[in-house]
Amino acid sequence: MDSARQCVKVEKEDGISWVWLNRPEKKNAMSPQLHLEMDETLAELETDPETKVVIVAGAGGNFSAGQDLKEYFRGLDQNPAGAKRIREASNRWRWGRLYMYDKPTISMVEGYCAGGAFTQLLATDFAVAADDAVFSLSEVNWGIIPGGVVAKVVADSVLYRHGLYYACLGEAFDGKEATRIGLTNFSVPKEQLREKTVELAKKLMAKSPAVLRATKQAMRMVRTMDIQQAGDYLANRSLALKASDPNKSYETGLSQFLDKKSFKPFFEPFKKEG
Repeated sequence: MDSARQCVKVEKEDGISWVWLNRPEKKNAMSPQLHLEMDETLAELETDPETKVVIVAGAGGNFSAGQDLKEYFRGLDQNPAGAKRIREASNRWRWGRLYMYDKPTISMVEGYCAGGAFTQLLATDFAVAADDAVFSLSEVNWGIIPGGVVAKVVADSVLYRHGLYYACLGEAFDGKEATRIGLTNFSVPKEQLREKTVELAKKLMAKSPAVLRATKQAMRMVRTMDIQQAGDYLANRSLALKASDPNKSYETGLSQFLDKKSFKPFFEPFKKEG
């Protein structure tokens, strides 16, 4: 991992790779340099054997205040080639890469989560927030719409009227409300945030990596399919998983449940072997 990166910081601990947006003086507003570094960092971690779970967070107590208006917008207005490159990197890491990432991903949200930061929030598989985190789709208050893919991913993730309300009113809301409307999985007191996020990561690491990857990607894919398409896709994905899983999870789990009677699948994963 390149130690020369200025806007991204990576910490590895017990299978977890913490990826910190690292512009605390700007509340981690996303600059062109940050986008390039995040795109490169996530690409490296996806095939890193030490990384089992990726947690995306913000240094200095804020998740992200959204796009850096000065550097991302005004700074690229007269540079169409540079703007295209940066916007491709921005969209790639915040959605294209994270949405179908091979490893489980978690957003840990404290402080501000605003505007464009909703993209990576909803691209990660899971999200945990501090109760007092501040979420805001405030674009309407300063004369634009929630652009990029923000309006789309919010509309897909919460009940329509919740999304419409916060996009049209631009009102801030806290972590408890983010959980109530479906933007995050749960919220906790700020002092428990890291502990509970790690706890979730450890639960994910106890699963078969191949089965977990296939499950989360399948859940993503079937959202836009009809019943017939989903049935065909899931049948073929199941066959592919059985053929390619190096841990032979299906046979191992079935043997432990039926033959050895060593675990209860309602309450725990089978024990990985080898």
